[in-house]
Order: sequence, then structure tokens, then C-alpha cells
Amino acid sequence: MKIAQIAPLYESCPPQLYGGTERVVSHLTEQLVSLGHDVTLFASGDSRTTARLEPFCKRALWRDEAVRDTLPYHLMMLDEVRRRADEFDVLHFHTDYLHFPFFADCWEKTVTTLHGRLDMPDLHAISRRYPMMPLVSISTAQRAPMPCANWCATVHHGLPLGLHRAGRGSGGYLAFLGRFAPEKAPGRAIEIALRAGVPLQLAAKVDPVDRKFFQSEIEPLLNEPLIEYVGEIGDADKDAFLGDAVAMLFPIDWPEPFGLVLIEAMAAGTPVIAYGHGSVPELIEHGVNGFIVDNIDEAAAAVPLARRLDRGAIRACFEERFSDERMALDYVGIYQKLLRQSRGSQALEASAGEPQDAD
Repeated sequence: MKIAQIAPLYESCPPQLYGGTERVVSHLTEQLVSLGHDVTLFASGDSRTTARLEPFCKRALWRDEAVRDTLPYHLMMLDEVRRRADEFDVLHFHTDYLHFPFFADCWEKTVTTLHGRLDMPDLHAISRRYPMMPLVSISTAQRAPMPCANWCATVHHGLPLGLHRAGRGSGGYLAFLGRFAPEKAPGRAIEIALRAGVPLQLAAKVDPVDRKFFQSEIEPLLNEPLIEYVGEIGDADKDAFLGDAVAMLFPIDWPEPFGLVLIEAMAAGTPVIAYGHGSVPELIEHGVNGFIVDNIDEAAAAVPLARRLDRGAIRACFEERFSDERMALDYVGIYQKLLRQSRGSQALEASAGEPQDAD
């Protein structure tokens, strides 16, 4: 198949450091190429891929200090994809809803994976405006606010099996990986570590929109003797960071659509102690690859229990459920189904237009 993967331009594919959606698009693209498909990746110019790269900015927009408005670059990219739509069998979008007006008249060859939260009322309005667009959710929980949208499948994210290795948890610390944002609840992670009396290392990004939160709510807590801020890290540093941790804390305070760091921890054989919001119950098997908790006391009590979990079994769970090959094959099945439906509709239209023999 000739497949176009259309990524956001905020980060490169894959991201140099923090970045979820672009990392998933990268893994999917590379695996589709490995499966023998002809793939074109529309992404930032500093992306690295074995597919054909079509860049629409020199570097990731969030990494370019000269960029003040990211919208024009995305609109120009979508316009180019629309002009070239006939070159592809499938157009797979990862750009939220921004492309809907461009492609509503050729929706049958599109797939849109929604990567963000859907409990925003404005999203319902555009979903009702473009009900024909085939959508993929990244968890069943993600669909809850929009149950009547045109969902065609749920596909959990996947990672390359060789990207991370299983560690032994020999560092003796807890880990927090992600962003310093209110919904990620890093302050709660610090409180859990202090309650458990176990060191905590935080590897997290400070987005500009969250800088005030970080400075007022988190930075003062970094003076605690058990707490260490190690900065923002990329894939190359995650093996040691996650593999040496006793457990990863995921005390979220929002309906997380997936949580890529959950399966990154599993790939390192590291158990996760998580609040049970959003997709967490779909990914965490309580007492097998982590613990689902409701409050700080339960989370602190789970820390010694996490030390007893079988890290080899956690890694095996990752390999069975969350590989990039499984993810890519799931998407190929969706592409094939949509193509069959599109060709069937075209054949029906052609048949309806043929003259009928007279009796």
C-alpha cells in the first residue's frame, strides 16, 4: 500500500527528548516500512526516517525560537497533502481535527488517530460537523466523552522491542517521567515518595505554558533531600532511568488517553504505581505489572509491594501486548478494511450508472 503518515510539526519524528504523538508516529512509520509498505512521512525537517520524508519546516516548531505561530505551517502541510491525495491509498492523520475541512470530501481514504483528551465541549461541535471522518482511539477510555463519533477501531500504542532493555531496579529510587503539568501531578509524586521514605528522581519537561506552575508548586519541593530533578531526557537515557527504578509513579489527575510512559516502564521491566484514571485500567494489570491506587497512602503502601513483582513478567507483558509490530498490523487491518469499503462503494456507484438492458 501507498500510505501517507501526517504528523504534527511540534516535535520531530522521533522527538529528540520529550514527545508522545510524534514518537508513536515514528515507530508506526518505521514498522510499516519494515512490513514492505510504501510510506511517505509528512513531518518536520529534522525528523529521521527510512520512509520518504516530506518536510514542512526546517526543525520541530517547539524547538525553533523564530516560530511564534505554529498554525500556518500545519495549514500549508495539509494543503500539500490535499493536492497530492491521489498519490496514496491511505492518508493517516495524527493532527487532531485540523484536517477535517480539507478532506471531508474524500474521507473514505482517511484514517485519523486522535491522541488527546476528548472531554472538551468544542471537540463535540466539530465531530458533529464532520461525522463521516473515520476515527481511531488509542484506548477505549478515550472514547467515553464522544461515544457516538465515527469510531472504526481502538489501537493501543506500541514500541520497538529493542528500544529498551529490562533493568533490575538496583537504583533504589522511584521515577517520575513526563511533563511538569498539573494534570500529571508531579507534586503528588513527590508526596508519595516522601510518605514512603524512598528517593524520587524526576525526569520531566517544563513547557512554557506550565512554567508558572512549576516555579510556584514544584520548584520549592525540589529542596527536599529525597527529591532529585534530573532534567528532560530522551530515549537513550530511559533504559538506565527506568530500568534502575524500583517503580515508576504515575499519579495522574486527568483522563489520560493512553500514557506512553506506562509501556516504556514495562519495556524496562519496571512496575508502575498509578492512579486509575483514563486508560490506566486498560494497561495496568493490578499486582502483575503494577498497582492501581486511589490515594497517596495506597500509593506509598504499594512501593514495597512493587519490589516483589517479577520484572521479567512485566517485560513479557510488554512484548506480548505493546510491540510496534502489533500496533502496525492493527493499523494495516484498518487500512485494508477501509480500502475494501471504498472500492465496494465505487463499484456500486459504477453499477448504478450503467444502462439497464430493456426487457
